[in-house]
Amino acid sequence: MQMNFHRKLPIPQDVKKEYPLTERMAQIKEERDESIRAVFEGSSDKFILVIGPCSAEHSEPVLEYISRLRKIEEQVKDKIIIIPRIYTNKPRTTGQGYKGMLHQPDPEAKPDMYKGIISIRELHLSALRDYDFTCADEMLYPENYRYLSDLLSYVAVGARSVENQQHRLVASGIDAPVGLKNPTGGDLSVMMNSIVASQSSHTFLYRGWEVTSEGNPYAHAILRGYVDYAGRNISNYHYEDLLHVNELYAKSDLVNPSVIVDTNHNNSGKQYLEQVRIAKDVVHSRNQNGDIRRLVKGLMIESYIEDGACKPEEHIFGKSITDPCLGWEKTENLIFDIADKL
Repeated sequence: MQMNFHRKLPIPQDVKKEYPLTERMAQIKEERDESIRAVFEGSSDKFILVIGPCSAEHSEPVLEYISRLRKIEEQVKDKIIIIPRIYTNKPRTTGQGYKGMLHQPDPEAKPDMYKGIISIRELHLSALRDYDFTCADEMLYPENYRYLSDLLSYVAVGARSVENQQHRLVASGIDAPVGLKNPTGGDLSVMMNSIVASQSSHTFLYRGWEVTSEGNPYAHAILRGYVDYAGRNISNYHYEDLLHVNELYAKSDLVNPSVIVDTNHNNSGKQYLEQVRIAKDVVHSRNQNGDIRRLVKGLMIESYIEDGACKPEEHIFGKSITDPCLGWEKTENLIFDIADKL
């Protein structure tokens, strides 16, 4: 086995100095973080929508999408906190295919990690500077989190990563809410153990340092469905599923019991249009049961400008090049409908 070392990449501290937040941007982030934490603490009854494209492949359509979200949030901000998804690295089941902007700032060009690091920071900076949005990203690589740590208001750990020790330990040292997905096989004990680990303090190795973490009280569950032994998609967003997770929390010593429901992936059977029905079903469950209302803090929705997905070489502005997404018109209608039903 051989690895070829191409070049030394800049450390996060140097990238942050070159591409810094302004005082105004830092203040906006602090205010948004406080509002989002209040939801997970239960002191705010606002509903969270972590919403946006499956993966951020080009800055221009992502920022166009975010500009539209900004106009909507102004109309629903009394009930909903919108956290745009800017997912800059993409897990691949077989390791093949587009791995996200971090790897390929141009999806059709060769990987360039240096340009990727700069591109993802500039994109998150633009969302905050121009649209007052601090966003969500997936922590696919724990060692890369520090490049965006001063910008993110929400971090997701995916179904393939939730059993990984390093993901759990790094999550315990993040000062933003971290959502931990149930694994692809559906074992909820794995997800709950991951939350326990993430809410606990640890000493561990990170980026060449011995570090200690205090534990993250905002680590919580994301339900995304799973695949059974026969390869069938099984959803776990229904009323009974939510009551079951509530029982699991009640048996634990975890603080701030919370669930975000992922309306796509195995919950929808990867039928992206089903997200509309699933989102409404979850809101209905909240309205029927006080325990579910307190537990379910929001939804995760894959949405973009155009319906569906396409190949990178098709060059369709605002259309996903990874998983299919809800288009803008359906997204807009869904957000307003959720606000009306809350």
